[in-house]
Amino acid sequence: MRWRVALDRPRSQTDGRGGVTRDFEEVFRAYAKFRWLRGGETVQAARLAGRQPVVIRLHLTSLSLRITTGWRVRDLAADAASEIGAARIGHYNIRSVVPTEDRRWIEITAESNVSS
Repeated sequence: MRWRVALDRPRSQTDGRGGVTRDFEEVFRAYAKFRWLRGGETVQAARLAGRQPVVIRLHLTSLSLRITTGWRVRDLAADAASEIGAARIGHYNIRSVVPTEDRRWIEITAESNVSS
């Protein structure tokens, strides 16, 4: 659990001209473990399309139980790296959220480099 991440949920607000703007708001921060997926046809197809599938593991808490597929995971180290011009993946869109059988962890399947 060495990666520091932020969990963001979608937010909509009026823009004052009759329209709506959509962005994300941070709900909480946590330490996580990343496991990049490498095999299988689906994973290879995603990687060829410029997306990187990953499983992100968090401690199961009352906050982590609220995570849905509309949320995103933001790598806080990548945010810091982009400030100094380093290239690093920063946002992961959540595809599924599953608690482990022992109810100690939440496993999030996510993809990088895709739009919501």
